[in-house]
Amino acid sequence: MKLGVFTVLLSDKSFEEMLRYVQKAGLKAVEIGTGGYPGNAHCDLDKLLESETKRKEYLEKVHEHGLTISAFSCHGNPLSPDKTFAQESHDTFVKTVKLASLMGVPVVNTFSGTPGDSDGAKYPNWPVTPWPNEYSDVLKWQWEEKLIPYWKAQGEFAKQHDVKIGLELHAGFLVHTPYTMLKLREATNDAIGANLDPSHLWWQGMDPVVAIKILGKANAIHHFHAKDTYIDQENVNMYGLTDMQPYSNVKTRAWTFRSVGYGHSVQEWSNIISALRTYDYDYVVSIEHEDPIMSMEEGLQKAIRNLNSVMIEEAPVDIWWI
Repeated sequence: MKLGVFTVLLSDKSFEEMLRYVQKAGLKAVEIGTGGYPGNAHCDLDKLLESETKRKEYLEKVHEHGLTISAFSCHGNPLSPDKTFAQESHDTFVKTVKLASLMGVPVVNTFSGTPGDSDGAKYPNWPVTPWPNEYSDVLKWQWEEKLIPYWKAQGEFAKQHDVKIGLELHAGFLVHTPYTMLKLREATNDAIGANLDPSHLWWQGMDPVVAIKILGKANAIHHFHAKDTYIDQENVNMYGLTDMQPYSNVKTRAWTFRSVGYGHSVQEWSNIISALRTYDYDYVVSIEHEDPIMSMEEGLQKAIRNLNSVMIEEAPVDIWWI
């Protein structure tokens, strides 16, 4: 495995400034936003798609800094009832898959999406309880009429382009747990897998190590985000885990995203890295920084320090002692 970074947090820097910064930080890979929620500060999809020369120059700059591109990321909501945003999300995804294929980038990360409660809906609807029964009816309709048909088509499209899709298990979207990930994968194809981020599992009450085992057995982990979560049990007792307070309300929120090692111990992160290796994930651990009480610089540096202390980079030796 090797350590990388989701370069959205460096969007204030030019492409080459970003590469220099990442190289100096001792990282080995970059995950680059191509549009949608992450923005496209370091990747102009249309310009790169239309010019082989520009694609070659782009990759040369990445490689000159001793880096590789772990993934292109275009998190959006292609199932949104907002037809304009849904189309934008879909178009960006399609272009991103095409670009990834042309540039040898193996993974495209995104969200599964969430539709409304009907074709006439105005806003997305994320059911979180099976009763009253209309919530179950909405969820069934969403999966059968929207989610599965869309990702069946996109899974085939990605497979034709030899690209894997990493769906981030993120609350608010229909695929947000190992179960929903595997359910969609079973209904589509194995081009679809997880961009696994422990931070979104912890606050839902899941153990990331167990999630890695579940998804790893199915060879369904296509990419990995490194971000932590602090659970404030006193605030959980007040607001519950589906806390709707702004992320900036750190003092009262039930949970808060943190830099690696500041929500859970370095030992816990050691367990996560070991589980990834045990279940055959030998790719990039991509740092994502969304810590509201640390600067980008400090949060990233502390994440790098903590992850470097537990990373397993070399291939295991033969078991020579038996």
